[in-house]
Amino acid sequence: MAHDATHQDDGSAVKRIWSVFGILSLVTIVEVILGIIKPEFLVKTTFIYMSLLNWIFIVLTLYKAYLITWAFMHMEHESKGLRRSVVWTGLFLIAYLLFILLTEGDYIYEVYQNGQMTWDF
Repeated sequence: MAHDATHQDDGSAVKRIWSVFGILSLVTIVEVILGIIKPEFLVKTTFIYMSLLNWIFIVLTLYKAYLITWAFMHMEHESKGLRRSVVWTGLFLIAYLLFILLTEGDYIYEVYQNGQMTWDF
């Protein structure tokens, strides 16, 4: 006997997809506008060795990654432990990568600025 695989959908899944698409589009449009305009006060203001504009891009990108994982990878329907293990691991690795890049990048910049090495590349 054949299994009936039809699914009665009240449109909530389609509505959810379009709402997530709208949010992701809005965040992307904000990123593109900020990238084109590059407001001077965001470029000149630094926070932890990086301009505030770069931090805004990082935060918005992390938000988009979280939303994609939450909605399109169906994490909202999983158990709390699985959600936390996926999200916390990703956030820890991203934070660790940012720490390493900022620390090492600043060290290399200081070495070249203080004259121990020359800018020959």
